[in-house]
Amino acid sequence: MNILTFDSDEKLNEAAANIIIGQIQTIPRAVLGLATGGTPVGIYKEIVRDYRRGMFSFRNVTTFNLDEYVNLPADHPESYHSYMNAHLFSHIDLPASQRHIPNGNASDLAAECSRYDEAIELSGQIDLQLLGLGHNGHIGFNEPAHALIKGTHIVDLAETTLEANARFFASVDEVPKQALTMGVGTILKAKKILLVVKGADKADIIRQALQGPITTDVPASLLQTHPNLIVLLDDAAAGKLS
Repeated sequence: MNILTFDSDEKLNEAAANIIIGQIQTIPRAVLGLATGGTPVGIYKEIVRDYRRGMFSFRNVTTFNLDEYVNLPADHPESYHSYMNAHLFSHIDLPASQRHIPNGNASDLAAECSRYDEAIELSGQIDLQLLGLGHNGHIGFNEPAHALIKGTHIVDLAETTLEANARFFASVDEVPKQALTMGVGTILKAKKILLVVKGADKADIIRQALQGPITTDVPASLLQTHPNLIVLLDDAAAGKLS
């Protein structure tokens, strides 16, 4: 585990973007696992800026997003399809056929989960997986549970997750109650994992995730078992690490 801390959001975003860009420059056909939410916005902005400078291309890259809400239209402004188009896909040369996001509106959600896992397997191992961290320790939408599911699956979102995501909707009542998420098993199979966490409100959970016991009650704690984990924190998020 390699933990790096930064005294500004700008430096953290630049460092994370450079790791992702370096992956593409080293492996032009890289398979990337992508995340959504507030944390990656600045990272994607840095990536788009350097892409526009002609530093690299996404033409041969394949991407898989971690998750998507269930029964939220893909063109809804708060769907993760819309998020990815707004913050990354509409600004780069990544072919549409090489972008993958779970279909939360599929008529058969179980079949969609199987299809998504098969697509990941056919692409080969994910070279670099970008992760944020939920306040309750979730990664993707893998919520705390007695047992965690290995592959893509339907999940009932925890109350803390609904409350955290309510800032993107008019009210907490409008936040979808379910999502499709890549499983922890798939996440841990990535060759490299980049965990990015910001803010003092995440200091407790990042301490539990990185220095506490490995437990499904804190899904992110399973990242301690990964042989190539890079953690980027701002000073506030790192404040309670020993």
